[in-house]
Amino acid sequence: MLYTIIGQDIPDSLEKRMASRPAHVARLTLLQAQGRLLLAGPFPAVDAEDPGAAGFTGSLIVAEFTSLTEAESWADADPYLINGVYSQVDVRPFKKAFPS
Repeated sequence: MLYTIIGQDIPDSLEKRMASRPAHVARLTLLQAQGRLLLAGPFPAVDAEDPGAAGFTGSLIVAEFTSLTEAESWADADPYLINGVYSQVDVRPFKKAFPS
């Protein structure tokens, strides 16, 4: 089943985010190689493709896991959470309707 993982950044997270990004991306790359990643990306803090120093307010990941418990465990091990980029993470089951 698909699950959404939404991480909310702490204020002024950009420096911590950039330091933790290689490990975060490595985990996403593994999910992608396993064919389990539907999409992932950050929420820019301003209405721009590249928010510059404004940074980001969080991230969205949509991926396949065998259970909510597995998705939560995966999210709990994310470098952004471990290294204090995220102030909180919300994991929910997700049913893709479109595009079909």
